[in-house]
Amino acid sequence: MIGGQAADSQPPSASASCSSSSSSSPSGPAAGGGARLHRSKRRPDILNMLMTAACLGPSSSDTGKGQSKLSSNKVAHGFHLVEGRSGHEMEDYHVAEYRYENDHELGLFAIYDGHLGDRVANYLKANLFNNILKEPLFWSDPQEAIKNAYSSTNKYILENSKQLGPGGSTAVTAIVVDGKDMWIANIGDSRAVVCEKGTANQLTVDHEPHTTNERKRIEKQGGFVSTFPGDVPRVNGQLAVARAFGDQSLKAHLSSEPDIKHIQINSNIEFVILASDGLWKVMKNQEAVNLVKSTKDPQTAAKRLTSEALDRMSKDDISCIVIRFRC
Repeated sequence: MIGGQAADSQPPSASASCSSSSSSSPSGPAAGGGARLHRSKRRPDILNMLMTAACLGPSSSDTGKGQSKLSSNKVAHGFHLVEGRSGHEMEDYHVAEYRYENDHELGLFAIYDGHLGDRVANYLKANLFNNILKEPLFWSDPQEAIKNAYSSTNKYILENSKQLGPGGSTAVTAIVVDGKDMWIANIGDSRAVVCEKGTANQLTVDHEPHTTNERKRIEKQGGFVSTFPGDVPRVNGQLAVARAFGDQSLKAHLSSEPDIKHIQINSNIEFVILASDGLWKVMKNQEAVNLVKSTKDPQTAAKRLTSEALDRMSKDDISCIVIRFRC
């Protein structure tokens, strides 16, 4: 339990931003990696490369930082997003902001990794946290509220696939309450890793189709897991994650139920890394922690992670948020 009933108060300050993708959110109620589906290409590959080389393409990166204002346990964050080298426009989005609700300061952080277009990820950026905070149970049972909001948001996305397109998105979200408690949730293969006394601890579950539980669920629902074409296990030979928002054509075989974890932020917890699989495909958890644990500025730390992933030849979009505590 966090506190009493939610109030409709507005944050006194915020540090919010989105990724470099330029699509606008579709209208509608806020009722609410690696090899995945073949990504949509808005320009032919050759034209895309020429425009990028001539600096005529969309912004290739987004970066920034911010910090809490009211919590006694200070929180600071930095983010850095880099467009991948796969010949498609940026499909990642992020959220990094602070809100004041019901006499509590909330840090809201998320990475949304879109596939087959960016419209679902863009919708999540604009709506998912609002949907979570509007859940009546949020202040008494955050875990159930997050689960319900993920479900209702996915239902809206599927019901409005004509507007939002056939694609989907993974998600990893973090809600930090007064710098003392943190609720981490995810679907897909974007990941949260905490540094505790210098040691990396993965907080999320990578929802890959070939794992025993996911394969059983998919097959029970009439789907199958195949490595053809290619060598990556995919749902119905198409999608390399077993849980995601959207993906209208695979909705009968995918799950939008998040894995959720509650962390009490004590003196052993130094920082948390949220990142898309563009980072984790080329870097182990402890390698990421080792790379940034001596870097106090979280924005600089996020830049170091994305730069290292590029040096290791990651081709996917790379999105990263570093959240430091007691700054």
